[in-house]
Amino acid sequence: MSNTRSLSKRDQGSFSNKKSFNRKPSKPSASSNSAPSTLNPNAFVKKATATEENKYVATRKINNLPVHQSIIKNLLSKGYESPTEIQDKTLEAILDGENLVGLAQTGTGKTGAFLVPLVHNLLNERAAHQVLIVSPTRELAVQINDEFVSIAKGLNLFSSFLIGGTSVSVDVQKLRRPAHFVIGTPGRLTDMVRQGALNLKHFNTIVLDEFDRLLDMGFARDINYLVDGMVNRKQTILFSATEEKGQKQIIAKLVKNPVEVKIQSENAAADTVDQEIVTVREGQKKMDVLLSMVREEEFEKVLVFAETKRWVSRICKDLRSAGIKADEIHGNKSQNYRLNALNSFKTKKIQVLVATDVAARGLDISHVSHVINYQQPKNMDSYIHRIGRTGRAGNSGKAITFVN
Repeated sequence: MSNTRSLSKRDQGSFSNKKSFNRKPSKPSASSNSAPSTLNPNAFVKKATATEENKYVATRKINNLPVHQSIIKNLLSKGYESPTEIQDKTLEAILDGENLVGLAQTGTGKTGAFLVPLVHNLLNERAAHQVLIVSPTRELAVQINDEFVSIAKGLNLFSSFLIGGTSVSVDVQKLRRPAHFVIGTPGRLTDMVRQGALNLKHFNTIVLDEFDRLLDMGFARDINYLVDGMVNRKQTILFSATEEKGQKQIIAKLVKNPVEVKIQSENAAADTVDQEIVTVREGQKKMDVLLSMVREEEFEKVLVFAETKRWVSRICKDLRSAGIKADEIHGNKSQNYRLNALNSFKTKKIQVLVATDVAARGLDISHVSHVINYQQPKNMDSYIHRIGRTGRAGNSGKAITFVN
């Protein structure tokens, strides 16, 4: 199969008379927008394969899962009929209390893969801070908590939700009421432990969601602090879409004799995403190219990634000035602002959401039509997680990367 994208008739009709860009691979040159990426632009070109070719056929339906009927009822009410491959192949191991390392492409239901069996295992248990779930971003932690609430509906199970950018005193108050699950980001969780509001000795299970990000230099100290404090830890669960080769020794030390479930080839982008590059010629303005795209009818729900907070704000401002409904999320925005922007994007109140990599990890936003990298990503892990916001749950998607 060719690794270059042939334009559909609709593409040809829409773009053939536009002079602002072409779609042929080109060698990158230094960009004035950010430090040059060292990645070969050809890495961003791949034709999606037919959805039916990629569809996993489970041997059992949701009705047949070995979990409590109330959980099954909640899953059915969410519209699920069959488990995804990662859910199907990890369920029994987690139910049996085994350590597990799971790797699967973005949009394959990894959150449900660990929540469903863990919720089942805590039925009829009194709340005593049994499970600690750690997420690298606030937005992903919010999503995990929301998913927990829907799966555990009516089961008398509780969660405490702890993330940065919110009131510390309110979080301290939350923890005075024991919960079955504590879900949060590394910084806020360690802060609660140091303040004496959270006792790690209570926990017997830890889940690191997007573990490759959590085990890198930015979070490693906090993760080690949390793990070392869990002296009664019996089960360790790691999930991600990508794995850093340099972290294998860290993982081996953290997880003893894990069940390993790897659904996709190592660090591979989803096959449901049509990937292409757009070469911005010398003298052209990227914003003009971007505007010509998002004004096309098919670009109905677009996630634009930029490398820095400053560039995110600049792109968002220029889009708004041109009459495009857009908003932005990055680390300098308050938690309420970020959540409101995400909700506006999910409900199509805005057409374009511009973001740093804070939005690349784990967020489940349905029917994103396009992901656009305004600058070339610095590494393939970042690229894979970004384009994983489209082409989710077996649907097709498109990813476009600007190169100079």
